[in-house]
Amino acid sequence: MTDPAVDVRGLLERCTFPEAGTRIDCAVSGGADSLALLVLAVAAGCVPTAVHVDHGLRSGSAAEADVVAAVAERFGVPWRSVRVDVEPGPNLEARARAARHAALGPAARTGHTADDRAETVLLNLLRGAGPDGLAALGPSPRRPILGLRRSETTELCAALGFVPVRDPSNDDPRFRRNRIRHEVLPLLCEVAGRDVVPLIVRTGEHAGTVAELLGELAGEVDVTSAAALRTAPRPVAATAVRQWLRRSDEEGQPPDAATVERVLRVASGDIRATEVGRGRRVGRSAGVLRLEEPGGAHRSG
Repeated sequence: MTDPAVDVRGLLERCTFPEAGTRIDCAVSGGADSLALLVLAVAAGCVPTAVHVDHGLRSGSAAEADVVAAVAERFGVPWRSVRVDVEPGPNLEARARAARHAALGPAARTGHTADDRAETVLLNLLRGAGPDGLAALGPSPRRPILGLRRSETTELCAALGFVPVRDPSNDDPRFRRNRIRHEVLPLLCEVAGRDVVPLIVRTGEHAGTVAELLGELAGEVDVTSAAALRTAPRPVAATAVRQWLRRSDEEGQPPDAATVERVLRVASGDIRATEVGRGRRVGRSAGVLRLEEPGGAHRSG
């Protein structure tokens, strides 16, 4: 890591690794971002373990663990490979991601970069997301190299002589993120006449500030009180409802805007009740909103 072509110290200044000596798990697929994550964790003085997750979705995927093993052994880092089963079918990308997160555990560090964050902002913008969605993939202890660019992780690997794994699914145009990465972002850079990734990341940061403030204000609203929802500023009331329904969702998924709007109509007295997904229903009685679970059980706010 003393190659003059790479300023490792400069890279680390934009990373957020914990203090030296901290034991951490690093998600290492064998791609450039995750290999750079592992190398920089070592350079930061952490005590990492490389964790490779094999989804078994393509032939030869198990051999990618060999790349991880070689790099881990070069730097004296323990490693392990975990196999998960993900069946082909709809929502493959989301299901594979969920399986990977489950295998890694909630504290594992990932190799997300600023480019990943910009792609996520655009993805969520296309879904009609509000501040919460635009703020997704923001700063977190789990994402210590979020301040770096994908080109920098590639350069670091090249300087160290690594040949990263290239996942062919990252070029598959069936996945919307790939089209944003390979088509939309380059076009936006061309139209703007500059690198737009920092601009998009800044938008995500602004959205995060707004989302944080709305969350704090929404936390002061009694979401079961129709009167409280009617008198709260609309964005605050909507955030309170979104938080309420998300807490009650078994997968922690937020409701869409249409569902939130229907609940606010229940609060305003336009309708008496509405379905909110997964067999749940929100109704109003004597000015109080109640969330009914499948089978008729009630939940408070």
